[in-house]
Amino acid sequence: MRDAYHEELDSIGDSLVDMARLVGSAIGRATTAILDGDLKLAESVIEGDQRVDELHHDLEARAIALLARQQPVATDLRIVVTSLRMSADLERSGDLAQHVAKLARLRYPANAIPHDLHATVLEMGQLAQRLMAKAAEVIITKDVDLALQLEQDDDEMDLLHRTIFQHLLDDRWKHGIETAVDVTLLGRYYERYADHAVAVAKRVVFLVTGEHADDLQPDIQPVTGAEGA
Repeated sequence: MRDAYHEELDSIGDSLVDMARLVGSAIGRATTAILDGDLKLAESVIEGDQRVDELHHDLEARAIALLARQQPVATDLRIVVTSLRMSADLERSGDLAQHVAKLARLRYPANAIPHDLHATVLEMGQLAQRLMAKAAEVIITKDVDLALQLEQDDDEMDLLHRTIFQHLLDDRWKHGIETAVDVTLLGRYYERYADHAVAVAKRVVFLVTGEHADDLQPDIQPVTGAEGA
């Protein structure tokens, strides 16, 4: 019985990794869809979010069943409760990728993003995908140092988000109110997506250490210059 119990705990972890990989792929494809005005790709992201929702609901059901049957305590209880929260973060990340794809679909055949913001949006999409890939690695490895590093990586997303607003507030903005609203929403989607990736990593820190990530002081220096290339 105990072997089956721990296999079920492991399978919950596997489902979290699957969700992280799916939503990581989704944000990458959604970014391509909105930059290229690719309706078919946007539709595939929108439809694919159903699989993330299914994994979330299945994980939730299994975790609740474990709580009811096994009444876990200490570390095992922390695993189950933290997994539920990570699953919610990942499900929301999938929704945000879907929002990007829906914006691409809404503006098709026009391109939702002005050409002068393509590079910034591409960078945001690539960064979002990298953050979620790191979050998946953290779930697998339980690497606390890597988990803590994600918050520093997220600072780059915040800078890109501010760049979006600098464009919008520039007197030379010539793309109209509708595009300004689209770009504002898009920047928020990426910023929130990154926040959820960071939240997943922080929950792994709590899972491993029993302490909140904000209470720990990582000895990590930000990567700058040629080292960050």
